Amino acid sequence: MPKRSPTPPSRRLAALLAVAAALTSCTREDVGENRPRATTRRSAAAATASSTIAVGDDSPLIVAAGDVACRAGMPPGSGQCQQEATAALIESMHPAAVLAVGDLQYERGEKANFDSSYAASWGRFKGITHPAVGNHEWATSNASGYRTYFPSAVAGGRTYYSFDVGNWHLIALDSNCRSVGGCQAGSPQEGWLRADLVAHPDRCTLAYWHHPRWSSGYHHSDDGYDAFWQALAGAGADIVISGHDHHYERFGPDRGIRQFVVGTGGRSLYPVFGLERRSEVRDSNTFGVLALRLGESGYSWRFLPAAGGTFTDEGSAGC
Repeated sequence: MPKRSPTPPSRRLAALLAVAAALTSCTREDVGENRPRATTRRSAAAATASSTIAVGDDSPLIVAAGDVACRAGMPPGSGQCQQEATAALIESMHPAAVLAVGDLQYERGEKANFDSSYAASWGRFKGITHPAVGNHEWATSNASGYRTYFPSAVAGGRTYYSFDVGNWHLIALDSNCRSVGGCQAGSPQEGWLRADLVAHPDRCTLAYWHHPRWSSGYHHSDDGYDAFWQALAGAGADIVISGHDHHYERFGPDRGIRQFVVGTGGRSLYPVFGLERRSEVRDSNTFGVLALRLGESGYSWRFLPAAGGTFTDEGSAGC
């Protein structure tokens, strides 16, 4: 079901993300819709978390990343176990919500590991965290450690759910298809997704799950999530965020949806391999988080590096 037509924003979105361009209407090349074109910028200059708090901008700020915590006792190094650094970044931003997009606790997501490692870093934001389950969480029987640590994320026994932030509808899905009865068209989860989208037709929409539909990284793209994408595109969704590949990547819109891969939460980083179509920006050397300001009729984003990093990527678009 299509969303209502967007109205021009009354103010500029996300001074937080240093994007000053007001959203203006122009053709969306991939679907032919009359919606604002994205304004983007990438930079190698260091970004500071304090610059992300926009005075007078009351639209919600959320942050997202996956692939987070090493098991307890593993020391931080230049290429691994930076969950405390990304947690410090989040803590300085005071977001309204944290989207933890899977593989939150390595190597297996046992409750004891969550309690001894994740809890000491990203666990500081547990009260505002909305997780998606990853394959390392499913490495335990029935994802038992994840279910016990995040009971509110598995209400009714399901590992997928939705909620609202401001004018936006957010959907957390479970991409571990064999564990949840499939991800294909007609599967229980895909049917639930379609029903949820029908029930929320008038909101900007962001969905997230662990394994990316598109990726230029080690694990590559996966067409096993086409049914999710088709359902979201048919409903006019705007953003998909994933992890699993341990790098940052931004894709141009496909059927109206912009995808981000943000597997930079702390565990380790992987190199980028082949270049996937629609890939616009990639970085495999920087731990950090994706910050998004969710406005009434658009959004803006900025990838923020953890301490010592310099890469960033920013932009804005309508919804």
